[in-house]
Amino acid sequence: MLVAEARAAGRDWVIAHAAVTPGFRGAFFSGSVASRPETAEQPRWSDVDVMVVLATDPVPPKPGKIRHRGALLDVTYLPWSLVTDIDVVARSYHLAPCFTGDHVILDPTGHLRLLRDTIAPSFADAVAVERRYEDVITALEARLAVLDPAAAWHDQVMAWMFPASLPTHVVLVAARRNPTVRLRYLAAREVLAVQGLDGLYARLLELLGCAGCHRETVQCHLDRLAVVFDEAVGVSRTPFFFSSDITAAARMIAIDGSQHLVDDGDHREGVFWIIATFARCQQILAVDAPLSVRRGGAAAFRAAVDDLLGLRDFEGLRDRATAVRALLPELRRAAASISTSPGDALSGCPVATGGGGSAATRSAGREPFLAGRDDLVAQHDAPAVEHLRLDQS
Repeated sequence: MLVAEARAAGRDWVIAHAAVTPGFRGAFFSGSVASRPETAEQPRWSDVDVMVVLATDPVPPKPGKIRHRGALLDVTYLPWSLVTDIDVVARSYHLAPCFTGDHVILDPTGHLRLLRDTIAPSFADAVAVERRYEDVITALEARLAVLDPAAAWHDQVMAWMFPASLPTHVVLVAARRNPTVRLRYLAAREVLAVQGLDGLYARLLELLGCAGCHRETVQCHLDRLAVVFDEAVGVSRTPFFFSSDITAAARMIAIDGSQHLVDDGDHREGVFWIIATFARCQQILAVDAPLSVRRGGAAAFRAAVDDLLGLRDFEGLRDRATAVRALLPELRRAAASISTSPGDALSGCPVATGGGGSAATRSAGREPFLAGRDDLVAQHDAPAVEHLRLDQS
C-alpha cells in the first residue's frame, strides 16, 4: 500500500465515522504517515495515526486500531480543551509537531488550520525549540518524582522506563525533529552521531540498561514476548486504553516491527519497545489470564527486564532514576548546542518542516520521525493529557 492510499483510508474513515460523532471539532494525521511522500510505500509495521478532536471532556474511549480500506488506522480522541490555547499547543513537544505541515484532515471550525498557520512559521526558532525541549524535561522530572514501590512490578517498570527514556526526546526536539515513540532511541542515535555526540548516546543506552545487550539475548526475549503477546491476545477481556495494540491486527507492529530492528542490527534500539509491549501484556494477563498463564508471563517479563535492563527491584529503579536526573545538566548543554547547529549540520537526520517537505531530508531507508499517538496520550510522557483517562506509556 502506498502512503497516499493509507492517508486516503484515514480520511475516508474520518468523513464516514468521526465527522458524524457528537461534538466533532476536527481531525488530523500524526505519526510517520504525516510526512512520508505519498508515492512511498507504507511499511507494514507502521499504522496510520488519526487524531480526532471532540468538544466533550472527558472524551469517549479511543477506538484504537481499525482496519479500513486495507490500512491499519490507530484512532485517538482528544478533547477540544487540549488544543484551544495556541500558545500551550506551541509549547507542547507532543502537539506542536502535528501542526508543522499539511496534516489536517477535516477542520469545520478553522481552528486546526489556525494552529498550523501560527505554529509552523516559528517552529524552528531557537526560543520555540528551547521551550519545547524544556517541556520534555519538565515531564521527565515530574514522572520520576512519583514512582510507586507498592505498584505491581510491570507497572513500576513502565512508570520508570518512559520518563527515563525521555532524554531521547530532548535530543530530537532540540534537533527540530519530531519525537517518535517506538523508534526514539534509533532516531536519537542518528541525531547524536551527526553532532559527534556518540558518547552521550552510549550514556543513554547505559541509563536504559541495554548498552551491553547482545543481539542473541534480545532475540531470545523477543521470541518469548511473541508467545506472551499471543497469550494476552487470547485472554484479553478487560478494556485498557491500549487494548487495540495487543491484538492480532497489531502484532505486525509490536512483534514484526521489533524483529525488523533486530534483523537490521539495531537490537539495543529495539529493547525499549520490547519491554513496553511486555509490560502491557502483563497488565492484561494480571486481570484476565488463569493463574498458570499469569505466572508464566510474569516470569518471562522479570527475566526480560533483568537481562535487557539490568533491573530486579524498586531500589534499582530508584537508583537509575537518580542517574537520569544527574544527566540533565549535560543533556541541557547538548540540547542547547544541537538547537543552535546550522541546518546543514543536521542534514543527515530526518527533519520536520513547516510545509510537509521532510521527505527530501529523510535518511535513506529510515522511517521519518513524527510524534506518535502513544506519546500524545501517554501518562508517563505527557502529564498534560492525563485527564484523557489513559494511564499508559
